[in-house]
Amino acid sequence: MTPWLTVVGIGDDGLVSLSPAVRAIIDTAEFMVGGARHLAMVPQTQAERLLWRSPFADSIDTISAHRGRRVVVLASGDPMWFGAGAMLSRHFAREETLVLPHPGAFSLAAARLGWPLADCLTLSLHGRPLDALRVHLAEDRRLLILSEDGATPAAVAMLLSDAGWGPSRMTALEHLGGAGEAEHRAEAAAWSGKRVADLNTIALECRAAPSVRGLSRLAGLPDEAFEHDGQLTKREIRAATLAALAPLPGELLWDVGAGCGSIAIEWLRADAQLSAIAIERDTARAAMIARNAALLGVPGLEIVHGEAPAAFAGLAPPDAVFVGGGIADPALLPAVWRALKPGGRLVANVISIDGERALYAWQAKHGGTLIRIAISRAEKLGAHLGWRALAPATQLAIVKPG
Repeated sequence: MTPWLTVVGIGDDGLVSLSPAVRAIIDTAEFMVGGARHLAMVPQTQAERLLWRSPFADSIDTISAHRGRRVVVLASGDPMWFGAGAMLSRHFAREETLVLPHPGAFSLAAARLGWPLADCLTLSLHGRPLDALRVHLAEDRRLLILSEDGATPAAVAMLLSDAGWGPSRMTALEHLGGAGEAEHRAEAAAWSGKRVADLNTIALECRAAPSVRGLSRLAGLPDEAFEHDGQLTKREIRAATLAALAPLPGELLWDVGAGCGSIAIEWLRADAQLSAIAIERDTARAAMIARNAALLGVPGLEIVHGEAPAAFAGLAPPDAVFVGGGIADPALLPAVWRALKPGGRLVANVISIDGERALYAWQAKHGGTLIRIAISRAEKLGAHLGWRALAPATQLAIVKPG
């Protein structure tokens, strides 16, 4: 199949740096799609024009309706790196498309700063929540970030300062590769709300204040990292639970009876390509889950406020399910089992005798492993240290055949 859809990356300097062959593709297009800035770079031709709709996905049907014609999509820099090409690849076959990249903002920023690009973490805050930055904060880490607009650096600086990362060094690089290229540098704590050009990329060298330590992305965050009302899977049991759930990129978790959301949040922190749904019937706890998710860097956690199993209606089938409450309801485990994908994992923790009975009965019928997790922590007892036992948890872990 001859490609009919060509995605052309353009730098801030416009058409001047494009090869004659790429210019010919643009000049002979029958239908042209792009943002206002990119379309303004191209002289008027006979081509029909479409300004990207918001959200971008709303333009897909219009592009598809021109299948077979010479369609050109104009994009910034490398279209496959947080760009239009990446979005279009989810809707059109590889054989239909031709992508012609240009040096992108990340490559140009790394070149200007002398940072090996392979050693940098690349992110986009364009159309994404700012709180998603929090999960990536680690001492000496270098981040390259695509901004939403000229106010993004100031917003990042405020977040860093509030989170104890005010000493981080920030550089906002404007109009990379263009005539108006410029840099602005300061520590986050000293950024002072300064606005820069809307077209900018942030380079961030993470530095924590002396009293602050970054949070590991491995399972088992300190209990005090979470706001909770006592409904919290304790750190040691939480780490064992995440190990049993065994998250893999691209998988979806249901956290049923989510409490403060600790299991779903740690699942999401493990990898950027994971997703999770926290199901919680209590209104105050549902709000608490949202706050925890934002402060711990995973604002994309979906929260369903409702009673299980009725709340399962309409949800995408999960690859893994954690049940932390409601085991005594005889309808709960059968509903979870039906929803779980073949090959999916079910992990359930209980501390009550009634809950243990339900798990024993389920294990006798469906198999799986049962373990008891008993943890004691050394605590002050007067002038001495003594062992204080946590309530032991019984855990069922089972893989659904398929």
